[in-house]
Amino acid sequence: MKLTILGCHSATPREHKHTTSQLLEIRGNLFLIDCGEGTQMQLRKSKIKFSRIQHIFISHLNGDHFYGLIGLISTFRLLGRTAPLTIYGPKGIKEIITLQLKLAKSWTDYELHFKELESTVSVPLYEDEHVKVATIPLDHRVYTNGFLFSTKSEKRKIKSKAIAGLDLKPFHFLQLQDGFSIQLENGNTYKNEELTAAPDPPKQYAYCSDTAYNKALIDRVAGVDLLYHESTFLELHKELAKKTKHSTAKEAADIAQKAGVKKLMLGHYSNRYSDKNDFIKEASVIFENVILSEDLKSFSV
Repeated sequence: MKLTILGCHSATPREHKHTTSQLLEIRGNLFLIDCGEGTQMQLRKSKIKFSRIQHIFISHLNGDHFYGLIGLISTFRLLGRTAPLTIYGPKGIKEIITLQLKLAKSWTDYELHFKELESTVSVPLYEDEHVKVATIPLDHRVYTNGFLFSTKSEKRKIKSKAIAGLDLKPFHFLQLQDGFSIQLENGNTYKNEELTAAPDPPKQYAYCSDTAYNKALIDRVAGVDLLYHESTFLELHKELAKKTKHSTAKEAADIAQKAGVKKLMLGHYSNRYSDKNDFIKEASVIFENVILSEDLKSFSV
């Protein structure tokens, strides 16, 4: 997995502080997560080919998480897109987008599919041969979901040095990748572990956008490789976090520690703070392996 942060700040966009949007690449497939204002400009800065995006996941209908969506959809049309686009988001998102397209008389020339969400329990959203995506119910002022991306086990890796000089047929490669031992035409047999290595273990990325501190998340994100958890505030403004149903850096770290995640990423910073390192300082007291999201920075999972 490769995660690119397009924007990681809350509320209103600033010149160098963009609202929430992320791009997750899994084995060549691109998934856009939230689409704050200006997302398409951030995609251009990241040299992303727009046509590769086929699935967009919107966590909730606060503007800093989806106001860039109608612009992106319109740009897809202007660029001559023909591939279908699927948008996953709260009930109401279809009405919002289609009304704008209707009034602007700018219907897309490509298929636009909406999968609206209203369940308060986790539900599966998408699955292919490489990845599964499910919702993570969150606790915010409006109906909100996070998303859990889980890769599937890959085929075994063939060791190029181990097979050098062997007369392997195409079906031998398939057998080896599927975990089977093989027998060659000369009668020689080879155990699978002699010629292959174990695949990379499955990976999990949990995206938890706007949410109050929520103990229910501990089980939902248990053991994930990377947890993105909003940290709009520092403990200095804990009461404001409680009032607006957001989290502090300390609260995000508490969830990460109790869930046993491998790494925590903080984000959705309030613009009232001038030094984001204060978020690291606050969180690392509770959870050591913590990093900061940064606009246009990429991370490997």
